[in-house]
Amino acid sequence: MSVEHVRKALAESAQLKLKVAELLSEQIVAIAFELTASLRSGGKAIFCGNGGSAADSQHLATELIVRLTSKNNRQALPAISLTTNSSIITACANDYGFDQIFSRQIEALGQKGDILFAISTSGNSKNIINAVFTANEKGLTTVGFLGCNGGKLAAMVNHPLVIPSVDVQRIQECHIAVGHIIISLAEKNLFPSR
Repeated sequence: MSVEHVRKALAESAQLKLKVAELLSEQIVAIAFELTASLRSGGKAIFCGNGGSAADSQHLATELIVRLTSKNNRQALPAISLTTNSSIITACANDYGFDQIFSRQIEALGQKGDILFAISTSGNSKNIINAVFTANEKGLTTVGFLGCNGGKLAAMVNHPLVIPSVDVQRIQECHIAVGHIIISLAEKNLFPSR
């Protein structure tokens, strides 16, 4: 353990975020526009992911329902994380298999006009792939928060946001930062006077 290790890790995180700013800013704005359009038309944001990405799903859904910034005392926005109901997840995994835990929920809850944020650092998580497939069939807008080379999901989603790294922890750090920016832009678009 050393101070040098801390400085190196923070520098790596900062450098990757600067690279994301350089390469992906236009895509981030486009996704914020899609989120704004979905919410404005009565749709909802749906999030799913595994492990740390499951936590990010819950985190980002919370930011929409509660609020992102304390200066923006606005109405709640409809969002759901498919990672939170242990009864649904375990029943579905038991009866249909773990690969169906998100697609089954999208089948029940997803509607045209909704937007799905599929979070996968590899882009190859089978249950996320199945979720996107079902969402596409139902006419949802699909966004991939991805990493590495985007995996299979990069070609499946409407908006692949591929963090240019193979380091899982750095990819996840960028996913949450980008998620905050997208929600912040949507708040400003939907509530411009606040």
